[in-house]
Amino acid sequence: MKAELAITGMSCAACVDRVEVSLARAPGVHSAGVNLATDRATVEFDPAATDIDALIKAVESAGYGARNAESLWSEAARAAESRARQTEYEELKRKFWIAAVLSFPVLVIAMAHGRIRALDFQGVNWVQLMLTTPVVFYCGAQFYRGAWAAFKHRAANMNTLVALGTGAAYVYSVVATIWPAAFGTHMPTVYFEAAGVIIALVLVGRMLEALARGRTSEAIKELMKLQAKSARIIRDGREIEIDIDAVVPGDVIQVRPGERIPVDGVVTEGSSAVNESMLTGESLPVEKTTGDEVFGATMNASGAFRFRVTKVGRDTALQQIVRMVEEAQGSKAPIARLADVISGIFTPVVLCIAIATFAAWFVLAPTEVRFTMALVNFVSVLIIACPCALGLATPTAIMVGTGRGAEEGVLIKGGESLEMAHRVDTVVLDKTGTITSGRAELTDVIPLGDLSESELLSIVASAERQSEHSLAAAIVRAAEARGLEIPPALDFRALSGQGVEAKVAGRFVLIGNSRLMTEEPVEFKQAEPILQSLAADGKTPILAAVNGRIAGIIAVADRVKPESRQAIAMLKRTGLDVIMVTGDNRRTAEAIARQVGIEHVIAEVLPGEKAEEIQRLRAQGKVVAMVGDGINDAPALAQADIGIAIDTGSDIAIEAADITLLRGDLRGVATAIALSNATIRTVKQNLFWAFVYNVIGIPLAAGVFYPLTGWLLSPVIASAAMSLSSVSVLTNSLRLRGFRPPALTGAAA
Repeated sequence: MKAELAITGMSCAACVDRVEVSLARAPGVHSAGVNLATDRATVEFDPAATDIDALIKAVESAGYGARNAESLWSEAARAAESRARQTEYEELKRKFWIAAVLSFPVLVIAMAHGRIRALDFQGVNWVQLMLTTPVVFYCGAQFYRGAWAAFKHRAANMNTLVALGTGAAYVYSVVATIWPAAFGTHMPTVYFEAAGVIIALVLVGRMLEALARGRTSEAIKELMKLQAKSARIIRDGREIEIDIDAVVPGDVIQVRPGERIPVDGVVTEGSSAVNESMLTGESLPVEKTTGDEVFGATMNASGAFRFRVTKVGRDTALQQIVRMVEEAQGSKAPIARLADVISGIFTPVVLCIAIATFAAWFVLAPTEVRFTMALVNFVSVLIIACPCALGLATPTAIMVGTGRGAEEGVLIKGGESLEMAHRVDTVVLDKTGTITSGRAELTDVIPLGDLSESELLSIVASAERQSEHSLAAAIVRAAEARGLEIPPALDFRALSGQGVEAKVAGRFVLIGNSRLMTEEPVEFKQAEPILQSLAADGKTPILAAVNGRIAGIIAVADRVKPESRQAIAMLKRTGLDVIMVTGDNRRTAEAIARQVGIEHVIAEVLPGEKAEEIQRLRAQGKVVAMVGDGINDAPALAQADIGIAIDTGSDIAIEAADITLLRGDLRGVATAIALSNATIRTVKQNLFWAFVYNVIGIPLAAGVFYPLTGWLLSPVIASAAMSLSSVSVLTNSLRLRGFRPPALTGAAA
């Protein structure tokens, strides 16, 4: 049995690990996976050996909160969760601004020490104490609570580092302010600015993280909006409109032109064309007649029909897509933040060194100064080891990298997405709306009789003008763009599944497929080679007959975007495998693939099958990026290691993706991967320098070199060194502002 728990209290990779371990050790649990981005734990267990309550207790024993996650079907539960996330973000934002406003004057006082006499007045330390105390006890309270919770469970995380560094600086400064005589001076140096500024900086990171995590459920919200609110059912020969929740299998539902189909079923009467792009991604409507399946949330186009309900509620195709999106999001293994993981080892080591430093100086220093020297060196170790540079190493590079990406039209939703993108080795592309424009356009006008090309197009556009079919709209748009006269058509009649007929300028016009021409009958043998050639090129041919004789062929197609071939060539040049996956028929898919240089094509797949294909590739050890634009792509986008959405597509695809290409240009995929490579290199450089600084600075602060050189690192110098390390990390991160995408330079990466 599988269950999903909503987890509260997690803040880093170390938290995720503790929750996973606690669940995995519970009796009857087969596997447990925790997602930091969604605050969800997915647990597979034996219901005979354990239950949900026992799993919740296992999480609580690790120091975190848990509850049974509500069903996706509950809109009320999702609204409540959304409000809770928004409240969390607003609280973090409020605390950050309070910390920033109160810490700024303290920072100015500290930087001006000994330089500006006006700020060296008697009682200046008391002013700093009053300004910093609210920052520590209100704005930073969550870090101290988190550190205490970790300590109770014999663990350490980034909260521990923040609490130790800021707590030591604050406590030392309070003692120096209240009892200056203990330090042999009437106004000893204090380090309130270290406590206040560090808390403000860490709050910025938590605030941005809360904002990003609050967006993970937007895809589900958008999908739920597609569900019809009511249905028109037939009972006792009458039409009755009822709430969608009251529909049951076996009901007969009437659907009119332009209406959204409420649930899944089978057509029993009538026929129409249905836009199923939310399922298949195919831009052209699908003809439906008696015995054909229809799906909830798809849009009826031109005709009216009745269908018998087969699936309702959570069993419908729409709800299956909803479920797949959440399961795929929940199954993603969180990318451990290196700084958080290492802090689990680094923090207790630093604490041991600081305690050892205090003990050594208390024993070895002269009696009259031993406490002061021991305390100063103890604080120096903690301050120089404070995780400011370590904490800035990753977020600053990611902030600059994502900002640079946005300037290039590549919206990256978070650090995890940016980190994963550089590992991608396989790119899977949707066809409709991604490689192609997603809109039917006229491609060919081929006269086969006495009419000229313009005359043929004018007559066909006149007949099609009254049709609601998307192909008809493409033909009319093309005629209008060429400035052709489109005379009014008389006696128009739509022939469902076949075409249209009308009278144009006194001539009987018949427009449609080969089946219509055969039934009339109209001889079109001479057109058959052309029909086959157009179909082989991925186009939809339409026959036109005037007064019972074949007059020509009109072809419509979803055109390949001008930049698609170049973008695919760029991806292949970097060594990536490129695959096309589509719900369209194989012949059309292969024709498009030939045009853009793709060898591997997966065609005629539904949304669930797209996600299965992604899962199959990942099972082979590939790191997969999925690129799509439609609702039907949402499960595959969520299932992939990295989901990349085209911004010209649906909001649902964009919300389900990790990266959005704002300009609808496939070359942005290569840009995103190259930017990821550059950013991760910068993160690694930052972490290297942050740790080198600690490796050198901690022994110096502890006084290891004092017997040989007489060097001691005062807390003032330690604070300056800490600031210098942070500046170096920030400066290195800002170099990403010079990133140039391969689309502009022609480079591979």
